[in-house]
Amino acid sequence: MARDIFVSYSQPDRDSAFALVQQLEARGLSAWIAPRDVSPAADWAAEIIDAIAGAKLMLLVFSGNSNDSDQVRREVERAVHKRLRILPFRIEDVLPSKSLEYFLSAQHWMDAFPPPLQPHIDRLCEHLEAVLGEHAAQPPPTEHRASLAAAPMHPPGAVDAVRLRRLETELARCIGPVAGHLVRGAARGGGDLHAIALRLAPEIDGEPERRNFLEACRQIDQGP
Repeated sequence: MARDIFVSYSQPDRDSAFALVQQLEARGLSAWIAPRDVSPAADWAAEIIDAIAGAKLMLLVFSGNSNDSDQVRREVERAVHKRLRILPFRIEDVLPSKSLEYFLSAQHWMDAFPPPLQPHIDRLCEHLEAVLGEHAAQPPPTEHRASLAAAPMHPPGAVDAVRLRRLETELARCIGPVAGHLVRGAARGGGDLHAIALRLAPEIDGEPERRNFLEACRQIDQGP
């Protein structure tokens, strides 16, 4: 049976993942997690593929173990292929490996720290309820067409470290801790803040979030 949320985790994080599912389901959210929801005598891989295909969102219980898990990487790859939204929930303060960063750089991240844990789980549940509500109410997203209305304020190559740091902060609000790496890469391509912001905007999942990011960048560019 299809569930709204597919939970991906690495085996060493099993206890954390199942405890999280228990809280999700207590809030009325439907979650699919292996091996609990794999049918007896069923083909494991086929069950995983069907569960991902039937889900509305993948919740990735992210840790250092996830970075080393081939199974997690395969599940994330399948979710991306199916254009499934992925929400990484970090239970450890680690960054994704390069193989996972490729798929997760444009995703919104949430953290399970610092302590206490429960407020972070409550915030996660509220976010999931909102996202799943939007999924039911909204049509498929349109292609990204946002652009900055104002002309750039600074000549090419003149973006100072302070503005880049503010740009990184704005991007991190949308996609999480990989923002710094992406901003540094975009800045190496040269150009003014306008050009860098336009390179980064496609990393953000969601047209309203992209527009907000670009507007924030315009204000940074015009600021002192």
